Amino acid sequence: MNTSQIHLDYPEKTMFQMIEQIAKQYPKEPAYELYGNKTSYADFVKKIETAGKALMNIGIGKDDAVTICMPNIPQSLDCFYALNRIGAVANMIHPQSALEEITFYLNYSKSKAILVPDMFYEKVIEALKSVDHEVKVIVARIQDELPLHLKLIYTVKAGKQYMKYPLKGQGVLWTEFIKTGQSQTLPEIHYEKDRTAVILYSGGTTGVPKGICLTDMNFNALALQAKTAIEEDLGIGLKMLSCMPMFHGFGLGINIHTILVNGACCILMPTFNPKTYADMIKKKKPNYIAGVPTIFEALLHMPQLNGVDLSFMKGMFCGGDSLSVELKKKIDTFLKEHNATIQVREGYGLTECVTASCLTPRDTYKPGSIGIPFPDTYYCIVQPGTDEELPYGQEGEIILRGPTVMKGYLDHEAETAATLRKLADGNIWLYTGDLGKIDEDGYVYFSQRIKRMIISNGYNIYPGRVENAIDSCEEVSYSCVIGVKDPRRMKRVRAYIVLKDGYEPSEETKTKIMEKVKRSVAGYALPKEIVFRKELPKTLVGKVAFRKLEEEAEAEEQKA
Repeated sequence: MNTSQIHLDYPEKTMFQMIEQIAKQYPKEPAYELYGNKTSYADFVKKIETAGKALMNIGIGKDDAVTICMPNIPQSLDCFYALNRIGAVANMIHPQSALEEITFYLNYSKSKAILVPDMFYEKVIEALKSVDHEVKVIVARIQDELPLHLKLIYTVKAGKQYMKYPLKGQGVLWTEFIKTGQSQTLPEIHYEKDRTAVILYSGGTTGVPKGICLTDMNFNALALQAKTAIEEDLGIGLKMLSCMPMFHGFGLGINIHTILVNGACCILMPTFNPKTYADMIKKKKPNYIAGVPTIFEALLHMPQLNGVDLSFMKGMFCGGDSLSVELKKKIDTFLKEHNATIQVREGYGLTECVTASCLTPRDTYKPGSIGIPFPDTYYCIVQPGTDEELPYGQEGEIILRGPTVMKGYLDHEAETAATLRKLADGNIWLYTGDLGKIDEDGYVYFSQRIKRMIISNGYNIYPGRVENAIDSCEEVSYSCVIGVKDPRRMKRVRAYIVLKDGYEPSEETKTKIMEKVKRSVAGYALPKEIVFRKELPKTLVGKVAFRKLEEEAEAEEQKA
């Protein structure tokens, strides 16, 4: 089935209204569960509305931003949809963001509040010292949402260490916060097609994060398109193992919103651990799993799945990074050996259109292809940076249009204009910055990213940001950051550093540099290795020739 030729109707509803609609039809069905603790759709809506009133009680209103700095636990979902219910904006960031990154995100989005897990509370309080406006702090604890037996175990093993301190006069626990809005009256819901509902983040070529403004229509269209593209009866009684994080377009758009809009159940996983992931598959029997290649690579080697019948699986979806032909073969063989009648299906997209906008069909596959565009989504290949369309089979820049394309970048008009362009056909096209081609059957092929970006474990890492942090160290003259092949992460971060005169390359110097870099770079983006050089290759215009370093690294890999 060529899903790109199908046309869908998109209701003029908010994200909350889409969930509310399911709750009215199937009130007792589970919306999500955490380690066996289930929440029905009816109770989910009640929790959303209770949280919405509490948010109003602290002064959050229409179009106000609130930062959600959380893993996939119930409070994250309750707060996200509560913000949508009252017409506010959910500003989604990585809970492991570095201190200075948190400060930046709060200032940039003008967030009036932040929801944070207890283990990162102290870091947020420190980050607030450099925020230029008042931010209210709400602290969530995972143990408050666990079944009783697990709550006791968690509190004994881990919970106490995070709450040894009082809330230092700043902040309120979620359990107390949600009791505070009883006197509030929820506003009427008014759907606005172009209202920013969610801000997700992309680093861009300069290394400065850009807020991607997304609407209710963007997310709701994705949920309806994805159901059609999946080619399965996604709905009541089915389950998704929701491990991809909510600050990620793939996690929020597919693992959470698409599942809820279609009445299925999210099995929440706060963090990824190969053993726990395999155990959850075995125990919970999810019908769908979605993740990055490294997750599926890990599953191939998990003894917990030896001999396990996986015939309950209806879909396995891979995104966030390229899936090699070799790894796909290994995964498909694994699935067949475990009685699953599916293949792993690769998607392609970018946060500027929420997430996936293209998917491998259910029963067919062309080696190297990332599949066929979603319904009402159109792809075109152009000469890079132009609107000159290229013929089938010729490589160029991928551009696309459709109902999931972002509203624009927050406070970055020039970048928005460069990325969203109105062409001669009268339509707005998203210039992806990626190279690829389309064959005569409409299958899309991704080649490489024009933008300089490293994808490790599915996370986007922007070399410019890491280099800025390294170059700010007193020992460093200049640096260059690249991604090198890694059997577990697909790519790991390597930093080449030229030291200033008077500083010697040593383990002690490495340690000093890393300690400083950790302050402004998230843990997942930190260099896994540092290479000292007396000088680095340069281009004719004097810039560091990072592609030369990438070629050197590839040559080293081949020799090894």
